Amino acid sequence: MEEKVKAKIMDARRISRVITRLSVEILERNREIENLVLVGIRTRGVFIAQRIQAVIKKIEGVEVPLGILDITLYRDDIPTKGIQPEVKGTEIPFSVDDKDLVLVDDVLFTGRTVRAAMDSIMDLGRPRTIQLAVLIDRGHRELPIQADYVGKVLPTSKRERVRVKLKEYDGVDEVLITEPED
Repeated sequence: MEEKVKAKIMDARRISRVITRLSVEILERNREIENLVLVGIRTRGVFIAQRIQAVIKKIEGVEVPLGILDITLYRDDIPTKGIQPEVKGTEIPFSVDDKDLVLVDDVLFTGRTVRAAMDSIMDLGRPRTIQLAVLIDRGHRELPIQADYVGKVLPTSKRERVRVKLKEYDGVDEVLITEPED
């Protein structure tokens, strides 16, 4: 399906600023940094989490543990899409028990990805808190889920798509609003 770009919302510089702000907000809320862990939701959430980890290290001189979460098998839409999911694996090399865990993702939309991520985390242990950091909150929630840390609130129509591109995966840093061409 072809898509047309309606607007460029963020460039590399703006994304960098937003990630720095999110990192500072996470540090301000989580004063016990030794209890803090980051978990990026595959795929782009992992790269955002890595960037947050780097900013925290630069500010505090501490490398916060980072995990990678694959929620594929926890999604509730697999039977409806009729496709065979590709599982890439979860890599969380630390206990989540009694930790202040920050889930990181690129876009918060319906809330279903976050619900699946929380289910997956709870199968691994019982964190003290689960917080959510997202680069973009585009609204249209289907579940009562709200991010604790939001880079940008971006009202969109359901027809529109928010495309986060990160240099680690896409070769460029930018956030676009696209729409299917008719």
